[in-house]
Amino acid sequence: MSVAVFDLDGTLVASLEDLVASLNAVLESEGCVPVEPSSMRGHVGFGARVLIQKGLEANGRPWTAPDIEARLPRFLDHYERTFTTHTRPFEGALAALDRLRSNGWRLAICTNKSTRLTLPLLEELDLRDLFDAVVAGDTFENAKPHGEPVLGAIQLAGGTVQGSVMIGDTRTDIDAARAAGIPAIAVTFGYSPVPVAELGADGVIGHFDQLDAALSGLSSP
Repeated sequence: MSVAVFDLDGTLVASLEDLVASLNAVLESEGCVPVEPSSMRGHVGFGARVLIQKGLEANGRPWTAPDIEARLPRFLDHYERTFTTHTRPFEGALAALDRLRSNGWRLAICTNKSTRLTLPLLEELDLRDLFDAVVAGDTFENAKPHGEPVLGAIQLAGGTVQGSVMIGDTRTDIDAARAAGIPAIAVTFGYSPVPVAELGADGVIGHFDQLDAALSGLSSP
């Protein structure tokens, strides 16, 4: 059984605004100037710690690893309260998931977001029941770009490695697919800090309406 394994932030859902709003809540509590979401777009895929780091750097504030860790609980507390204020599935995502299911695919999520944040977010957006498996960044010992969570998602979804595919928006997703031995499709509308054409994916889509054709192309000579 083939499994379509999806990344979450920047692939299935547009979460930039809510993530940056939580960052700005931390910054403003310390008298810093808030940052524009567009300036953080390429950093979202690297997690909350990097966002906090970049927010401090944008304000000319020095930082150390302990400084970042001290601010992390405030970021997470704010994000947990507000994470669906603006976050929604990307255009065409739900229809694409329905088409995949109708065509016999199993569906899984493989994200580096923590379970603490992933499951409530999916529930709030009425997405949880669409997936046969949900793997978060702390589900297994290793997170992406290691292949373990991708392989784990396929197994938990009741599928086979052969015929499965990863859909993501950053090098982390493409490298994880490579490590798991499956092809990868990159989306152009996500949060990659470099053009997705440079990631070496097996297919690239600019809208979920193009996913079916991209999947079919994976089996073409």
